[in-house]
Amino acid sequence: MQFSTWCAAGNTYLVAHGGEVRLDGSQVRRLAEGTDGVLEVLSASEAAVEIVVWNPDGSQAELSGNGTRIAAAWLAAGTGAREIEVAVGERRVVVRLREDGALEQDVGEVLVGEVGEVEGIRFIPVSVGNPHTVVVADPAQIVHIGPLLETNPRFPARTNVEVVRVDRPGEVTARVWERGVGETLSSGTGAVAVAAATHDGGDVLVHFPGGDLRVRLESGRASLVGPAERVG
Repeated sequence: MQFSTWCAAGNTYLVAHGGEVRLDGSQVRRLAEGTDGVLEVLSASEAAVEIVVWNPDGSQAELSGNGTRIAAAWLAAGTGAREIEVAVGERRVVVRLREDGALEQDVGEVLVGEVGEVEGIRFIPVSVGNPHTVVVADPAQIVHIGPLLETNPRFPARTNVEVVRVDRPGEVTARVWERGVGETLSSGTGAVAVAAATHDGGDVLVHFPGGDLRVRLESGRASLVGPAERVG
């Protein structure tokens, strides 16, 4: 199996490909040390790639916005394709390489649920193909709110958590606690979640510690623009 290291807005993933035997959780825990996870390539063609997104704890994620951009950038580096379909489970994400070097992806349907409350913390549930729990508060509170909500019995499959501050219409600042990872520098689907939880539509600039991501919300769907590059 061959490996390369890629980064997207502060998220670092190991891309694993060419193996004859599938990875398992114990292998992932060893390989993923010091990263935000492993993207295992199951199949690849000229303009399509199928991946499994592994968390560092050996669990699998349904989707990763930064991970799908990385998978597209990895394939494009080898084939020269400018538009790539990335499959993660049942989700299909189309990623386009822009002239400015950024990657734009159609993330798909976004579902915003009713406001809930856990231990006095009000939250907004959002599904982006994976579960998110968004809290509007000081982002510095992520170190407390993140682990508290991730494993709360209210979320039997655990949840990703974002704490977001609305700076002005169309611009927010957030920090993220990823399920099976802990706090990370950014999250692609997390950017979509905080944008959808705080805006009814339009363009939203999301500031994460690892960098900025741009979200466009329209008719219950989202697109996401951000970087992805090889670092090792």
